[in-house]
Amino acid sequence: MTGVSLYAVQKLLFHLNNDPDVRKRFAADRDTVLAEYPLTQEERRALAEADVGSLLLMGAHPLRLARFAGRSGLKWPDYLAALQRARDARGR
Repeated sequence: MTGVSLYAVQKLLFHLNNDPDVRKRFAADRDTVLAEYPLTQEERRALAEADVGSLLLMGAHPLRLARFAGRSGLKWPDYLAALQRARDARGR
């Protein structure tokens, strides 16, 4: 992930975590919101699918991911397990 791309992921996560209007728009039409940020296809996929493990490995901050995961319906134990699976996979 490039620095510019990581910045875009972090910025979108910040907006999703802190701006109710962005959350509503994301829930209604994810592709349109994702197109507003300079993201790679893999980043778009991970954000659309709330794939927090992939996002973590891309460099997204775990605290931003935690709020995003919760708002995406992921329970805390499942969030922690996804992060651990990603870390384990990276170590292989």
